[in-house]
Parts: sequence; structure tokens; C-alpha cells
Amino acid sequence: MEVQKLRVGPRHPRLGAASFRLARWLTRKTMGKIGFHELGSDFASERIAHVRGKLARGETVYLAGLGLPGTHNSGVALVEVTQAHGPRLILNNEEERFSGNKHTTEYPAQSIDAMVATLRGMGRDIADIDAWLTSWDYFALGGMLARSMFEEAPQSLALVRVADATAFDRRRLDQMTRSPRILAKQLGLADPVPLICMPHHGNHAWFSYAASPFADDGEPVAVAVLDGTGDTGSVSLYSVKDGEMRQLYCNDSMFDSLGMFYSVVSSTQGGWTWLSSEGRYMGAAAWGDMDRGSNPYYSRLKHVLHLGANGEISLNRAMANWYYDPSFKPYKRPLIDILGEPLKPEQLWNPDAMLRVEDIKHRPDTQDRLDKAAATQLVLEDAMIHVVDHLLRLTGAHRLVLTGGVALNAIGNMRLLEHFDEAWFEKNQGRKVRLHLWVPPVPGDPGVVIGAAWQFAHLAGSPRGAPMTHAFYCGAPPTGADIAAALQADDVASQRVGDISTAEGLNAIADLMAYMVSQSGVVAIYQGAAETGPRALGHRSILANPCDADARERLNERVKYREAIRPLAPMATLEAARKYFELLPGASDADYNAYNYMVLTAHSKPGAREKIPAVIHADGTGRIQIVREADDPLIHAYLKAMGRRVGVEMSVNTSFNVAGPIAQSPQQAVDTLRRSKGLDAVLMVADDGTVHAAWHGGERDSGRFTSWLAEWRKAQASDS
Repeated sequence: MEVQKLRVGPRHPRLGAASFRLARWLTRKTMGKIGFHELGSDFASERIAHVRGKLARGETVYLAGLGLPGTHNSGVALVEVTQAHGPRLILNNEEERFSGNKHTTEYPAQSIDAMVATLRGMGRDIADIDAWLTSWDYFALGGMLARSMFEEAPQSLALVRVADATAFDRRRLDQMTRSPRILAKQLGLADPVPLICMPHHGNHAWFSYAASPFADDGEPVAVAVLDGTGDTGSVSLYSVKDGEMRQLYCNDSMFDSLGMFYSVVSSTQGGWTWLSSEGRYMGAAAWGDMDRGSNPYYSRLKHVLHLGANGEISLNRAMANWYYDPSFKPYKRPLIDILGEPLKPEQLWNPDAMLRVEDIKHRPDTQDRLDKAAATQLVLEDAMIHVVDHLLRLTGAHRLVLTGGVALNAIGNMRLLEHFDEAWFEKNQGRKVRLHLWVPPVPGDPGVVIGAAWQFAHLAGSPRGAPMTHAFYCGAPPTGADIAAALQADDVASQRVGDISTAEGLNAIADLMAYMVSQSGVVAIYQGAAETGPRALGHRSILANPCDADARERLNERVKYREAIRPLAPMATLEAARKYFELLPGASDADYNAYNYMVLTAHSKPGAREKIPAVIHADGTGRIQIVREADDPLIHAYLKAMGRRVGVEMSVNTSFNVAGPIAQSPQQAVDTLRRSKGLDAVLMVADDGTVHAAWHGGERDSGRFTSWLAEWRKAQASDS
């Protein structure tokens, strides 16, 4: 077997460390004068004392978490805090949803405007916000960027010209430095708004733990942040006991990163850009050889990550080049010999370059490309297990909160639950338990703005807050007037079809939805505040029949216009989920809350593929979402109606979008209908409960919706 060379760690660690210290010092000197304050500064300490005092007096505190320009997924979170109940998330506005620019790095102007409108609708105003908190510690981030540019000098100096490829936008990072003044101008304030910089991984960690179902019962809870990068490193480990979080480790590296490994390989092998490539490549892996013994690439590719002592992960810099050129020359010769030449930036999104499982019959390299995806997934899983193995031994915990962008790898999350079973704990901790895992619905950077406010509240003495049960926090529910305005279009037909403000009306709309879907219809639901995080969970969803074997192909080709490698997810009642999938006991906390957010896959049971073929992926798994009546009454009633109509309390669920962010506004919903020729109707629910249906008008009207509506109403009348 070919032996791969190994080089871990930077060539000039001392130069890198000195660069970090110098850049951090310079950042303090410059940014401290223009409105940025780090934890421990006089201003931050005064604000913490102010909030602590208000809470002690029984007053309500409002905190705003900010994702500023220059880093992906900008936005704003508004959090209400009381001493009695701790933090409560009011909204988490993701700028991409308002601007239409996916993973945007722009200043979150529209998100902030929408937050201000919500605040004033509550009878509050800007003056009621006690602290503005950023999702990055920019002082540390400046140091880390400098360290990354000098630790492999002179080659790493090339990072100056490719910074955009590492999820940082140089032009907008400059705009970030002006944010205190930009924000003041936007809010009509005379002076710059002072911003407190919160540590990125600490934000991830504390919010994800606090929102978890794991109780403060004297037992430790382990928290792992596995990220593309934070402001000091890309892997951070924590332990929480009796409500106090302690950081155990940070790897102090941007490039010894599981997230960057997966992003670079998935992009340069799959043919998509970063932040769009990872989920697609995970889906592609299921079509490849997922056996470590027979996969033709795994035994060599695994050496690109070195699994060291104490759970450390290091990039093998003898194979990989992305520590100084992640875009144009990310591979060295040993990695090229395994994977082939990487796709260039100009080839990404080119149909001739993208990995398409439908090409398997006429492109001889497609199976090889799928096997490479499988090998990449296996290497990632090895690394995840390696980190968690050490963390569980170190803390003595059997409960794990996993967060950071890597935690969106739902297959890897399932592997953790399977690996750390009772036998592992009996051997390594001497007790009969198994791993219990929870992943938040927003483990990536859209959730860090929430974490900034949550962590600040904790530092001011707030209780941790209630566990999370749903993710409907992006924006405000649409008004009837907004929906009516969006429906004023010549090419879109619409009519009022009901009202869900009563139990009878809600059940009627749910049954209408199920009837259309049972007739092979494809229907979108647009209701309430949108989901925060990357998954549609019933407020901005496209629904179809899970029993229809052709549904996946029809949705991917005629509705979503996306690759066939991408699976469709099942949404189900708890009873149906248990009937058709092997729900793991390690995800059973709070009545299987871990399956609420499509961040965890489950193996299907025997016979499930025959009954619900549309939602079983090539590897026999489903990225399941369990729907609760208390969190989403309409969708829960729809699933119950599906049980009566098709025999399973389950539905296909995919996000209501076409080649862009999930539809946020009524106008975006109507525009998405226009772009999707295979979408039969959109049901739009106003904040007062009234429901309008919209469908293609004029020459594009297939007549399907109006026919179904007439048939359904006739049946309803005969039954009454």
C-alpha cells in the first residue's frame, strides 16, 4: 500500500503566534476607537453590570445580536431576558431571506428594519435595547487572519488575494469596521452605536447548550463546536456542569478544520461553491461505496486528516494546499493522485462539471465521483468520532451538544449515536449508558447572533432559558394586506379558501392540503414566521406524497430544478416516525426532540421503502422531522389528514425556494410560484388566520388546483 507523507502544523508557528498577538493589539488600538468593545473592557463590564442590575430588579432586558458584513449569513437576533425565565428568542432575521442573496455577507439593513418594526409593534423602541452584540470577536479574528497569513510564509501571503474564498468578503469586512456609524444612521441616532464583540465559538456553544433538552442535574454535558472557522480556531470543546460552561480546548487554527476539509473537497469535486456544496456532497455520498473496506479511495484519502493524540485533528499539509490557496491550487500532488485535478472556480455551477447521479448511465466517471464523495464522508465521520471520543473520555459525560457548521452533516450525527453505544461506555466509562445527542436547528452561523445575546445574558446572571422546540423565528407572520398586495398579478390566480383561526377551519384546510397531495399534487405552505436555519420545517415548505415513487424525480426536475442526488425529507407525526424509522434511543430526550429539525438521519425499517419510497434515500435513511401539534397545529393536522387519505401520517417536505433562499415575504412566495412550473398551488396564511390559495394563471393554468378544490368541496358538502 502506498504510504502518504505527513506534515502537520505550520512551518513557522512562532511567527504565526507573534503575528496573532501583534494584529490583536493593533485591532484593539484601532477598532476600540470606532465603537467596538471586547469582553473585559470597561464598556462591556459596565453593560453587564447594567443588565445584571435590571434583572435583579425584575425588569425586562432586550439584547440584539448582530451578524455584521464581511462574513457569511449576516443578520440580527432580538432576545428578551427576564430573571424569572431567562432569555426568550423573539426573532432571528437572516439577511439572505430579505435580500434574496443566499449566504449573504452584506450589511443586514433589511433584517434590522424588520426587527425595529417588530420591537415597535411590541410597544418598545430602539432605546429599550440594552446591548448590541456582535457574533464575532473581531479583535481575535484580526489576530487569527494575520496568523494564517504568516505561519506558512511566504506561500501563505497568497491568502491576501483569495480571502473571499475562505468565507470572508474583504470589501465588506471594511464596511464592518464602519458598522457603528452605519447602524446609528439607520436608526436615526446621533452617535455611533457601541458594539460588544462576543467570541464566536462561545456563542455557538452556550446557546446550543442552553437551548438543549439536557437538564442541569449535576451530570456534565459535553459541547463540541466543529466549524469551518471561528475567531480563534475551528475546533472548540467545552464542558457544562451545574449551569457553568468551561472551555477545555481550542485548536487555534483556521486550517486544521473539519468544515474547511469538507467544503474544499465537496466544492472542487462536486462542482458547487462553498456553503452550497456540503449538503449536496453529503447526499451524493449515499450513492457511492460507503464501506471502508471496499471503497477505492478511502484508504488513501483518510491520510489528508491526521488524527492525533487527545482528539486533535490536523491537516496533512504534505497532501493539501488550502492553507494558502483554497481556490485555485487546493491540492498537492499526492491528493491529485487520489482525487484527480480539482475543479477551478470558473467551472463551478457549470452543468458539465457538476456531479449528477443521473449521468451514471452515460458518463463512466460518475460512479467514481460518487465513490469519492463517499470516501470524503467516511473521512469526516472518522474525524468526528475521534474528537468526540476524546471529549467524552475527558469530561466523563454521556450527553453531547454538537454545534458549528459541521453539525449540519446529518449522516455524521447519526454515526456518532451508533458508535458511542452501551458497549463503548461500559468499556471506557464503566457504566451502562449510551451517547445522548442534541443538535440545534441553527448550528451554523445564522445561529451565532442568537448565541451572542444568549451568552451575554448568561454573563449578566440570567438563567439559561427554556429548551427549544421549534425554529419559527425569522421575520414576522405576513399580514392579510401584504398577501393581498402580492396576489395582485395578471399571471397568478388566487382565491380565499378558508380560515384556520378556528379548529374546524384549521382541520378543513389541513384536509384540503392532504386531498391535493393524495392526488399527486405538489403544494407549498406559507404561514407564520419563517424558519431560522437552513431547513424548511413546515412554515415555508413544499409538500408532496411520500407514497409516490415518482415524487422525488418530479420535484427535483419540475419544481426545484435541482440535482437528482438530493434526497427528499420526510416530515411525520411521532407515531409515524416510530413506525417507519429506527429512532435511536440516544436521541430520545424530550420525546425525541433531536428529530424535530432535520439535523439527524434515521435508518428506515423493513418495508418502509415500499410504502414511502419518495422519502427513503439511496442508503435507506431519511433526514426526518417530527412535527408536534403544540408547535405547528396546521402541519400536524395535515399529517393526520395524510394518514386518512394515503395511509401514512407523513409527507415529503422540501424548502419553498427555487435556486435561492427560502421565501420570506408574500412577494417572494408569489415569485417562487412563478419560477416553479411544477408547483400546483401555494396556500398563504395571514396573521389573522385567513388562507388564500395562489396558482399559475392564464396560459400556465393547468386546471388541476381548481378541479381539486371543486371535488374536495363537493365531497365536504356531501359529508355534512
